[in-house]
Amino acid sequence: MSLTDSKNKGWFVTSIGLLINLALGILYAWSVLKESILQSINSGDLSGFKCDMASLNDPYAVCILAFAFSMTFAGKLQDKRGPSFTAKIGGLLVGTGFILSSLSTNYYLWIIGFGIMGGTGIGFGYSATTPAALKWFSSAKTGLIAGIVVSGFGLAPVFIAPLASFLVGGFGLQSTMMIFGIVFLIFISGLAFFLKNPPIGYIPKEAVKSNNAQNQPKNQVEYDSIAMLKTLRFYLMWVIFFIGSGAGLMVIGSISGIAKASMGESAFIAVAIMAIGNALGRVVAGVVSDKMAKSSTLFIILVSQSGLMFLCYFIMDTSPSASIIVLIATLIGFNYGANLSLFPSFTKGFWGMKNFGMNYGILMSAWGLGGFVFSRLAQSLFASTGSNNTSFLIAGCCLGLCLYLTVVLLEIKSMN
Repeated sequence: MSLTDSKNKGWFVTSIGLLINLALGILYAWSVLKESILQSINSGDLSGFKCDMASLNDPYAVCILAFAFSMTFAGKLQDKRGPSFTAKIGGLLVGTGFILSSLSTNYYLWIIGFGIMGGTGIGFGYSATTPAALKWFSSAKTGLIAGIVVSGFGLAPVFIAPLASFLVGGFGLQSTMMIFGIVFLIFISGLAFFLKNPPIGYIPKEAVKSNNAQNQPKNQVEYDSIAMLKTLRFYLMWVIFFIGSGAGLMVIGSISGIAKASMGESAFIAVAIMAIGNALGRVVAGVVSDKMAKSSTLFIILVSQSGLMFLCYFIMDTSPSASIIVLIATLIGFNYGANLSLFPSFTKGFWGMKNFGMNYGILMSAWGLGGFVFSRLAQSLFASTGSNNTSFLIAGCCLGLCLYLTVVLLEIKSMN
C-alpha cells in the first residue's frame, strides 16, 4: 500500500467511525424522549408509562452503565476479531433493543431494550471506531483523530433531537423508537463493513515532530490490562473520568426539561446546540492536547466545568433567559466533550496501542458508573426537592476534587 493510499484509507476509516458514532449518539437525545415519557405518565392513560419520578431516568442510566461495562468485552473482541465484526454486533444490538422498546410502554422492557441492549450495542460500536482510526496515523495526530471520531457521538443530537421531536409529535414515541431501531440497525451494520484495521506490519509514515515528551514518548511501553491496573496513574484517571463524565451526563440527561421553562416546545434546540458544543469540545481538545500536555488541557477543562456547575447553582432557580440557558449548556457540553476526547489519548500515551481496546474499555467503566450515579442522583434529588440546585452544587464540589487529582497527575513523571 502506497503512502498516499494509506493516508486516504486512514481518513476514510476515520470518516466511517465518525458516521457510526453519529448514529450511536442517540443516547444524548434521551432528554427529548424523557419528556414524551413524562407526558405519558402525567396523562394517566392506562396504556401509557407507569413509573415514579425518581425512576424516570433509569433507562438512560442503565444504558450508560451497559455502554461502559460492555466496552471491556467489546474492546477485547475488537483487539482479537477486528473493528468490523465488533461494530456489526453493536448495530444489531442497538437496532433490536430500540425495536423491543417500541413494542411496549412497560418500564422493565425499556430497561432491557433501551437500557441493556441499546447500551451494550452502543458500547460495541463505540469501542470499534476510535482504535481502528488511530492505528492508521502516527502518534502526532492521536488527539486530532480521536477528537474527530468521537465528535460524531457528541454531534448526534444536532439532528437526532429535532428529528426525534418531529417524529414523536407526528407518530408518537413508540413508532419513533421503531423507526430509529430499523434505521440504526441497517445504517450501523452497513457502515461496519468498511471499518478496517491497517495491514499487519503497517507503520504510519508521517514524521513525528514534537517536543512534548508526554505526548511523544521515545520508548513506548505496552501494558496489558493487568499491568495497567497495577499503576496508581490508572486510579487517578478513573476517578477524574468518573466525576467529569458524571457531571456532564447529569446535565445532558436533563437539559430538555431544564430548558422547557423558558423555551417551551422548542427546548430540543437547547439539546441540539449543546451537542454542537459537545462535538466542538472533542475536536478542539484533541488538537490542543497534541500541542501541549494533556494533563494541563484536562486541568483547564475541569476548572471551567466546576465554575459552570456553581454558576448553575446560583442562577437556575432565578428563571434565566433562554439565551443564558443555551450558552451555559453549550459550554458544559464543550467541556464534557473535551473530557471524552482526552481520555483515549491518555490511554494510548500511558499504556500503549497494542491492548488499547481492552484498556480503554476498562477505563470507560468510570464513564458508565459516573453517568449512572450522577443521573440517578440528580433525578432523585429533583423528585424530592423540585429543583436541580443540589445536584449542581454536588457536581461542582466533586469537580473541585478532580482539580486536586489532576495536579497530582501533573506532578507524576512515572508512577507504577
